[in-house]
Amino acid sequence: MGNEKFKVAIEKLKDVQDPKLFKFESTADIEPLVGTIGQDRALEALQFGTGVETEGYNIYAAGPIGTGKETTVKSFIEKLAKEKDIPQDWVYVYNFKNKDRPKSIPLPPGRAKEFTKDMHELIEGAKNEIPRAFESEEYEKRRTKIINDFQDSRDNAMTEMQEKAAEQGYAVEITTAGIVTIPLIGGKPMKRERFAKLKEADKKRISEKGEKVQNKINELLRSLRQEEKNIKDEVKKLDKEIALFAIGHLLDEIRSNYKEYPKIIDYLNQVDKDIIAHLDDFKGKGKDEAALAGLEMMRRHPSFERYKVNVLVDNTNTKGAPVIFEENPGYYNLFGKIEYRPELGAAVTNFNMVKPGAVHRANGGYLVIRAFDILTNYFSWQALKRTLRRQEIKIENLAEQYQAIPVTTIRPQPVPVDVKVVLLGSPYIYMLLYYLDEDFRKLFKVKADFNTEMKRTEENAEKYAQFVSGRARIKNLKHFAPSAISKIVEYGSWLAGDQQKLSTRFQEIGNVVSESSYWASQNGNENVVASDVENAIEHKTFRSNMIEEKMQDQIKSNTIFIDTEGMKVGQANGLSIISVGDYYFGRPSRVTAKVAMGQKGVVNIEREAKLGGPIYNKGVFILTGYMEGKYGGDKPLAVTASLTFEQEYGGIEGDSASSTELYSILSALSEVPLRQDIAITGSINQNGEVQPIGGVNRKIEGFFKTAKERGLSGNQGVMIPEANIKNLMLKDEVVNAVKEGKFNIYAVKTIDEGIKLLTGKAAGERQEDGSYPMGTIHYLVDKKLKHFADGLKYFGGAAKAA
Repeated sequence: MGNEKFKVAIEKLKDVQDPKLFKFESTADIEPLVGTIGQDRALEALQFGTGVETEGYNIYAAGPIGTGKETTVKSFIEKLAKEKDIPQDWVYVYNFKNKDRPKSIPLPPGRAKEFTKDMHELIEGAKNEIPRAFESEEYEKRRTKIINDFQDSRDNAMTEMQEKAAEQGYAVEITTAGIVTIPLIGGKPMKRERFAKLKEADKKRISEKGEKVQNKINELLRSLRQEEKNIKDEVKKLDKEIALFAIGHLLDEIRSNYKEYPKIIDYLNQVDKDIIAHLDDFKGKGKDEAALAGLEMMRRHPSFERYKVNVLVDNTNTKGAPVIFEENPGYYNLFGKIEYRPELGAAVTNFNMVKPGAVHRANGGYLVIRAFDILTNYFSWQALKRTLRRQEIKIENLAEQYQAIPVTTIRPQPVPVDVKVVLLGSPYIYMLLYYLDEDFRKLFKVKADFNTEMKRTEENAEKYAQFVSGRARIKNLKHFAPSAISKIVEYGSWLAGDQQKLSTRFQEIGNVVSESSYWASQNGNENVVASDVENAIEHKTFRSNMIEEKMQDQIKSNTIFIDTEGMKVGQANGLSIISVGDYYFGRPSRVTAKVAMGQKGVVNIEREAKLGGPIYNKGVFILTGYMEGKYGGDKPLAVTASLTFEQEYGGIEGDSASSTELYSILSALSEVPLRQDIAITGSINQNGEVQPIGGVNRKIEGFFKTAKERGLSGNQGVMIPEANIKNLMLKDEVVNAVKEGKFNIYAVKTIDEGIKLLTGKAAGERQEDGSYPMGTIHYLVDKKLKHFADGLKYFGGAAKAA
């Protein structure tokens, strides 16, 4: 049929990797891969993002699963972090001025533990030294002297008061109600009955005189009370003096150790005052003798918890800046929490029960989180943005925000934060956040885009070998011979779908490496060879292709109608891709077209049934535009063309079958049959050029399986866009069949070339008068369309006449 010029040369069907490139006997002889390959753009973004100190330059690492973004980010940041300074420790201490607002204090790395130990030793020392000081003979003497002096002074004052009252004719009596004066007659107290019989003038005189005596007594009592207060102050002063003498050297020592830290010195001054104010707690007094039996547990014992130090962040063992990868970014895991304990039927807490989160541990370093994980924890995402905006970490429990009745709790002082956050996620999540979350673009200004492919060069092929060498060492696998590495490189190009590219989805490559080692062991090979890799790929496919095999069985049993020989009018074999999650494959589908006189144009049945996606529908509109431009210059297109994918009951998307649909319509209009032994793929533009499509290798392999099941005749093949030749990385089975003349791969640039291949007739070039050469496909189509136009005009006129 003169179609040899459309055949793709065998050497272009696959870029075979020459094992001679690799100058080693096995990958055991070469160094493992260090770093990341094929991700120059992402690495530059990571370098930039981690280097910029300005607020908001956090990083989003975007890339599909398996591109190594997680491994790359972790290794890059861990290496970078080693060169950074170790960040500060952070502690929470009791706030003596406001117990509900614990204070946060920074300390140099490693000093938090030291400070905790020093405070513990201070309080333990105070608990030992203070009781000992107050039990000393010197303290007892001084305290007794102060008290005895006061008692002597008081007794003398009382005696003097009684004598002066007696001189005025009054006795002083001390009762439970206070001190009262009683008039004397003959040195004896006057009874009430006798006082009542006195004359009013005498009563008045005695009362006035008694009032004067009482006033003097009151003055004396006020003086005694003031003196008693002074004595108590003197005793407190003595207690403070003794206490400071007992623990002063301990306080001076700890102050000396932390003199460079004003916040610590201020805290120690508060501790000093609090110890003096609560000396009774340190004196170690015995149990209250008046405590009722059985109620001892309700008696409050002295508490020294307020003197403890809560170490929030300890960087004692940290080397460089911290790198925290939070696997479970729940709210409390990220931002810490306030714990509670039951006490007498209530939930109580204090500053010692404040617990840190991952953001605290990453402070001064790097925090890595998977985007999907934090976005599914809504409160975590909002709190992270709030933390980055305010540049401080605030610890608060979520329940406080949603309780109907507010509960009294502590509110720890926020900790200033300086952390670089790296989110790991898909490009789709990045786009959603960028357009729907206004904070995201302000806080994550750096995008590290991970590519799924890289150039296929000798250098990168050798790096593939280094990757395999490292994988073999890490996973304790068999090493690979050069022939096996060649197959891995070819598999990388097959995954990338391009002869000039290699896949950077090293998760997939790594899986094949591991599975090839297994088959090498099964086959008793010392090193992995080419056949082991082929075996691994074949079995990997077999484990996932059950749906594909079932479809091929239905085609073989003629349940799904597919012709692989002969010629038919208005019918062609299209090719599509089906994805079943971990596996996707190509399969042929019958495309049919029926035409009639009318004005509906191309009727896309899938669109009418709402099974066609927007890109698929666009492809149909484009072929309509092609037909209007090709045949509608001198007449209206008076045609109704019905177009469908037969036996297709799910949704259809993509425009790669638009050329197939156009060939079917042209065949139906020209009444020239199309070859059924050729499957077709390729999208078109309105100029009639055949454009490249995706998944070309899987589509070819899908039709090859169908043809093989029916029996390879040597005429069967696939017609692809010429622009897709560079994407060919066909399996050896297909390449060998082409070599043996059992199967064919054709490539065309235009619809006209496809017409020639499928019909055996020339498409025809438009002549100067606007017509096409007689007998060509375009001539036949144009003729039919003119017939339709004339018929429509005739029937339209007849209808008007009627």
